[in-house]
Amino acid sequence: MEPAEQIAEARAKKGDGRTADEKFDDVVAIIIAIMATLLAITSLGGGNAAEDVANNNIHASDTWAFYQAKSIRQTTMRVAADGLEAQLKAEPGMTQEARDFIQSKIEEYRKTADRYESEPDRDDPENPLKGEGRKQLTARARDYEAKREAAQRQDPNFDFSEALFQIAIVLASVSILANSRRLLLVAIGAGAAATLLMLNGYFLFLPNLFG
Repeated sequence: MEPAEQIAEARAKKGDGRTADEKFDDVVAIIIAIMATLLAITSLGGGNAAEDVANNNIHASDTWAFYQAKSIRQTTMRVAADGLEAQLKAEPGMTQEARDFIQSKIEEYRKTADRYESEPDRDDPENPLKGEGRKQLTARARDYEAKREAAQRQDPNFDFSEALFQIAIVLASVSILANSRRLLLVAIGAGAAATLLMLNGYFLFLPNLFG
């Protein structure tokens, strides 16, 4: 007979030398350990979500500020071009050399204003989120806002999940002292709900669960 079989037979005869209460305590200890691990994972997700909210909010604000500055410069260029065109019409007796110079400035200002509207990245011109034109800045700012809103939807899932895991761990611990199977079932139910919230926090199966 193999050693493992001998041990199994000996445990069967002796009832493994452990009482039902001791086995119950071991099961609860394992459940608590699992929930504590899931709580740590939930805390990590919650911290990352809160950080993503703050970082993406900052990036969105900075990008919109850059957009506003670019818009002001674009408007300045167009106003300057319009002013020079008005000057050409108001002074028909201007020398040809002066007219050519002013016309070149008008074209330069118009070209610069158009470039401010759309200025793709030279290394990655097909990426709409790269570049410094108003078009690219708008897309990038809205992308940051979308990421911020997604993180805002994730965060409450992690918050409620953490709370439920903590409650479940406390209930499971008390079930050992009270030797209560019913209390353990309540703890397991709270842990299961916490797990579902944690998963929703990471994957947003229900993105509008908390409004």
